[in-house]
Amino acid sequence: MAWFKREKKGIITSTHEKKEAPDGIWNKCPECKKPLHYAEQVENKYVCHYCGYHLRIGSKEYFSVLFDNNEFTELFENIRSADPLNFTDTKQYTERLKESYAKTGLKDAIRAAHGTLKGHELVIACMDFNFIGGSMGSVVGEKIARSIDYCIEKKIPFLLISKSGGARMMEAAFSLMQMAKTSAKLALLSKAKIPYISLLTDPTTGGVTASYAMLGDINIAEPGALIGFAGPRVIKETIKKDLPKGFQTSEFVLEHGFLDFITDRREMKDKLATFLSMMKG
Repeated sequence: MAWFKREKKGIITSTHEKKEAPDGIWNKCPECKKPLHYAEQVENKYVCHYCGYHLRIGSKEYFSVLFDNNEFTELFENIRSADPLNFTDTKQYTERLKESYAKTGLKDAIRAAHGTLKGHELVIACMDFNFIGGSMGSVVGEKIARSIDYCIEKKIPFLLISKSGGARMMEAAFSLMQMAKTSAKLALLSKAKIPYISLLTDPTTGGVTASYAMLGDINIAEPGALIGFAGPRVIKETIKKDLPKGFQTSEFVLEHGFLDFITDRREMKDKLATFLSMMKG
């Protein structure tokens, strides 16, 4: 009975004495379910070292992985979305935006920055899925357009990292217009003979796939990324047929000719540097 009545320190006798691990130090791989330590994730470029699953990350992490010494100058950072349609569904759009600002610390679903990658000057525009599902609204289109103008002016290659659920329904036609707007700007970039690399990550769907994500001089994807227009469930219900195994994964899309390469995130920086050297030459 002494074991149950022990008063001396040595074993934990109440739950309030337990030392909990700080939030974010550990999480679980969505694929193999094994625990991952945050420091190991950073060192391994946010790829599970057990199964190779590529964890979903945002612009902050991609910039740290790709820019030399994580040094860059952010571009057009103060552009924010308006509510031109006074959209109301279950919640006013302006309220949804305020919640997203507070939750993510982002101004919208994309950030753009100028820095160097292995010594090569580069502008990277990277989408953030945590901001309203990475949806493409007016700010996303405007930042991409301005980034392209910046690249043309400075004669710098452009890398666009897509991660999106598609068009932002709260902006309706204003959102859909961004498909044509960004495509037209990319045509100007091509005319200026400045390289454009498109990197598709998990997920890249909807109007983003139907526009700038598939217009790169080189289209690259990460392993296992979901890439498509409509979701698999919607397609299956529409055509009333079972879909092939691995449908809409980056491997399936590569096999059917829509991608040039699939590249592991841990090798991405070296591969991009090789592409930039080749295109400059």
